[in-house]
Amino acid sequence: MTANCLADRIDRQNFYAALTAAGMPEVPGEFSVVPCHQVISAAVVAEISAFIEAFDRVTTRAAWLAAALRSVPAIFQRRRKEVCFFSAWDFHLPPDGSWQLIEFNDNGSGFMFAAIINALYYKAAEMDRETAIAAPDSWSAFQQHIGDLVEQEATEFFGGLPDGLFVVLDEAHTLEQGRFRTELAMLRDLFQARGWQSTLASPTMLQWDGRNLLFNGRAVSFIVNRSTDFLWQSREFAALRSAYEAERVYVAPSPFTYATRSDKRLLEWLSLPHSDDALDVTPEERRILSAHVPETHVIRTENLDELARRKGEFVFKPAHGFAARGLLDSTAVGPTRLRRLLAHGEDYVAQRHVAKSNQDIDGQPLWTDLRVWAYRGKIFQLSGRASRCADRLDLSPPGGWLPTYRSLGL
Repeated sequence: MTANCLADRIDRQNFYAALTAAGMPEVPGEFSVVPCHQVISAAVVAEISAFIEAFDRVTTRAAWLAAALRSVPAIFQRRRKEVCFFSAWDFHLPPDGSWQLIEFNDNGSGFMFAAIINALYYKAAEMDRETAIAAPDSWSAFQQHIGDLVEQEATEFFGGLPDGLFVVLDEAHTLEQGRFRTELAMLRDLFQARGWQSTLASPTMLQWDGRNLLFNGRAVSFIVNRSTDFLWQSREFAALRSAYEAERVYVAPSPFTYATRSDKRLLEWLSLPHSDDALDVTPEERRILSAHVPETHVIRTENLDELARRKGEFVFKPAHGFAARGLLDSTAVGPTRLRRLLAHGEDYVAQRHVAKSNQDIDGQPLWTDLRVWAYRGKIFQLSGRASRCADRLDLSPPGGWLPTYRSLGL
């Protein structure tokens, strides 16, 4: 990876105004974007593509599914054929080592914002002069591509485009105040532009009549699930649970994909070879996985003393967390703390620490990562973030979302 700052080419006020005019929240007041960029080599992108293909093979294999679903609630065990069109793989690219998968998100925020950022920064910085960098999709081309993916999903699930509503779903407070609420509205508008009836809704706005999932009396067919309540245990999900169990509605991501792909506890199987025979992981797949998934352990009674002893090597995070919520500082980790977590039923994993790349922006060091979006094994979007903290995600200025591109050469 190489990092560059073309601030001398950019009128920042015009760049930020263009982002806002394209539909993003006010930059930098509400949403921070870094006026620099990173370039990922074509060789690394090709390696990551091969890794994602291996990840998809392993996590959809019958042996993997059987093991992942063995001890989960019944709703997670319903086999589903939906494939989320905004799945995201988060990587660290340490300066002195190979890129590493930190986690997989079947509910990755920012894929539409990233497309706008990449396209408008490319234009503002006159990056067409940089002949070694692949041009990003235009915003209109990206919208067309996302619409095509959704149409493919709907057609494969229903046998054709459904008549019911397309609903972009999230909690009420997120729809009103969330950082990505504008992105949710963009997705709704994209659907409407394709001629599909679409709306934003929270789980409490849905009803189940015993046959159909309804929103304001209208049947719902297709749900883009942006909720971070991955387990659907609260009462507000009762209607959605009923429709899902009756297989009357498309939902992605779903409890099934969460249990078989996104749950951070699965990183233990991905990173370590101990269960390969039972999971039908091939030697070549193991080579790829072990090279790029850092050592990860689900915290259990039998290993917590050893993990506490080695705490300086690991990052401790909740198995069902997101956006770095619940992350534990290793200095605060000890056997007593870990036993308390287990006693309270809080699932945690310990993942070997992986350094991020570092670059200086506006006179301040920032630590960068890479987020890759792919659908059915094919990468369609790169983005990055620059954090003010090495070990936590702090995207306040001068940090923020980072324009990210692929090089045309190795």
